[in-house]
Amino acid sequence: MTQHLTIVDHPLVQHKLSLMREKDTSTASFRQLLREISLLLAYEVTRELPVTKREIETPLMKMQAPVIEGKKLALVSILRAGNGLMDGILELIPAARVGFIGLYRDEETLQPVQYYNKLPKRMEKRTAIVVDPMLATGNSSAAAIDLVKEAGATDIRFLCLLAAPEGVARMKEAHPDVPIVTASLDEKLNELGYIVPGLGDAGDRMFGTK
Repeated sequence: MTQHLTIVDHPLVQHKLSLMREKDTSTASFRQLLREISLLLAYEVTRELPVTKREIETPLMKMQAPVIEGKKLALVSILRAGNGLMDGILELIPAARVGFIGLYRDEETLQPVQYYNKLPKRMEKRTAIVVDPMLATGNSSAAAIDLVKEAGATDIRFLCLLAAPEGVARMKEAHPDVPIVTASLDEKLNELGYIVPGLGDAGDRMFGTK
């Protein structure tokens, strides 16, 4: 992928995102919408995967058919909210390897604190898609990608549902080689570090913990 930020403006994506933003949308509906929208976003973030050809045999003849090249994809979820995006992508790419990075945000400093890190082997051979619904300050996302790079990955994409300009700028500063795919670039961060207009805390809304 060439450009640093891609906003997926497909009508289905935007419609589902609007439903997710509404404060009265139930936990069950929010979770289902996130699964549906993640499939559509996955289509965009995987658009430029390298492809090779191998011989297959159709019922009529042999042919050289396009297949994804190289090792299986690595999906890396930034816990806990990243799991909601990852579940939908796994429906589309069930053979992908899966990793998890646990980070929580210190509410005073807004800096990420790591508590878990488990990534697939041979990351240097894989395309890595790091997922987290919200790109707010960008600190957690940048820290997670630091860990993915330390594991050897060089082809990395970041997928989120919403992004704030501050988060995009932080990611571009820390990881200019990592393209971002999102459904919306929102207005700003508020004084608490939440995306505005946003949709609240994605993890709380997904898991019913608010």
